[in-house]
Amino acid sequence: MTKILVTGAAGFIGFHTARRLIERGDEVVGIDNLNSYYDVRLKHARLEVLQTHERRRLFHFEKLDLADRTGMPALFETHSFDRVIHLAAQAGVRYSLENPQAYVESNLAGFVNVLECCRHHKVRHLTYASSSSVYGANTRMPFSVHHNVDHPVSLYAATKKSNELLAHTYSHLFALPTTGLRFFTVYGPWGRPDMALFRFVKAILDDQPVDVYNNGRMKRDFTYIDDIVEGVLRTNDHAAAPNPAWSGDAPDPGTSLAPYRLYNIGNNQPTELWYLIEVIEKALGRTARKNLLPMQPGDVPATYADVGDLSDAVGFAPKTSIEDGVARFVRWYTQTGWKFR
Repeated sequence: MTKILVTGAAGFIGFHTARRLIERGDEVVGIDNLNSYYDVRLKHARLEVLQTHERRRLFHFEKLDLADRTGMPALFETHSFDRVIHLAAQAGVRYSLENPQAYVESNLAGFVNVLECCRHHKVRHLTYASSSSVYGANTRMPFSVHHNVDHPVSLYAATKKSNELLAHTYSHLFALPTTGLRFFTVYGPWGRPDMALFRFVKAILDDQPVDVYNNGRMKRDFTYIDDIVEGVLRTNDHAAAPNPAWSGDAPDPGTSLAPYRLYNIGNNQPTELWYLIEVIEKALGRTARKNLLPMQPGDVPATYADVGDLSDAVGFAPKTSIEDGVARFVRWYTQTGWKFR
């Protein structure tokens, strides 16, 4: 049995990841600070699912903040973790304009705590969440981990790029295997209320206008949660290794002479916002009222993941179409999600 720490276990991706790990028989310790960035009832409801799972003996939860410099080392002293899946973070591009300190505390100070604990307790592999936001001002598509990403356009993106740099430093100095996964617009049941799909479905059912940024010309590589979790588990099971062909004369951003890797994890098929709305309308049997708006500060017009490296490394292959994924979300929302509106 493998003992795995999942940070952000009450969050969207963390919840689904912890559930899959439990289902396959791993022992999971989950932590989360249960902050109020969005409705805490949704986070508690996710935890209830994990704690009432038929294999609940495999799951233990502790309320803990990543930035707690006493609590985090104590957690690692109490539990001997084989691997760590770090999914906790202060999320949201637009919110980073309002509350930058939250991102510094969680995404920077908190991540250093995770790295320090992994280093001192000889964790065999740290898999952590990065973001497609790191591509920032890049326009060459599809986005590749071998492209330079030195021009973030939001504080959130800057913290995620910083995570990658910090992880590389620990991989280089302490031989800590680290793998960063750049997530591309994850959606699905139990998702975050601040994300487009949740907001659109709620607005349409409430007969409220849908805010459509960039006049609907935004494109996102929407990736269904089950595909994301499959990629996370496969990656976590496959510890990062050095790239012996790496050269400082032509440094490859996605690999290193240290045990360090970066991967995109996306659907590899961008969808325009207009089409997403059409799919939602079909699933709901209703027509959306659209409020056309300009692009917001920190947003980018398009994302598109090159997932070839992850496919080659662990056999990652997204299987869920946007039509099927939206239909599954709508079923969940009409049965359960409305409670967290």
